[in-house]
Amino acid sequence: MTLPKLIEALLFSAQKPLSAKEIVDVIKRSREAGDFLPTEFANVKEAEVAAALEQLKAEYIGQQHAFQLVEKAQGWQLVSDPAYAQWVRRLFPGPKPARLTPPALETLAIIAYRQPITRADVEAVRGVNIDGVLQTLMERGLVKIAGRAEIPGRPLLYETTQFFLDHFGLRSLDELPNVEELRARHLPVASPAPAAVAGPGSSTPATTGGVEAEPGSPTPD
Repeated sequence: MTLPKLIEALLFSAQKPLSAKEIVDVIKRSREAGDFLPTEFANVKEAEVAAALEQLKAEYIGQQHAFQLVEKAQGWQLVSDPAYAQWVRRLFPGPKPARLTPPALETLAIIAYRQPITRADVEAVRGVNIDGVLQTLMERGLVKIAGRAEIPGRPLLYETTQFFLDHFGLRSLDELPNVEELRARHLPVASPAPAAVAGPGSSTPATTGGVEAEPGSPTPD
């Protein structure tokens, strides 16, 4: 028994990606539970596991297996080679998810590179209303609400999700193409909301407008 083979068994059995730390924890928990383990695994380190993972990855590529070992944002996972996707897909005959439209992809790209970002700032770049597109991206699990901006009206901020990284095969946002260049590029932003002016004799103080409601929230009559 070798460390790479032990890791291979764990990856094969796991229902989700495993990080090097999680693999070390599993091995150490087995020993603490009294399970028999070869002595060479007693004090395994994350660096050793990371090296074994890279070894397995290279072996699978070199031996031209029909599966690969890929590193995702949440860890390492065994997956089928994309070359066999059209046959593997037949095992899962469920409805094929609709492709994202060009407007949805453009909106998603703006959010991905400039997150967290308000809806108004995205609209300032695209030049059109994005309510429907934004709702679709949220329903698909690619975008989520990240909080509120500390500006008048406290508009909602949006950012991409963990599923976004997994869907596009990214370990982190730093792996986005041309990320530094596009993050630094100047883009239009929304004009600040004008402050409301109290009427003559009114005892109500002037405000900066209402607070943006979350998508799907009921609106007052």
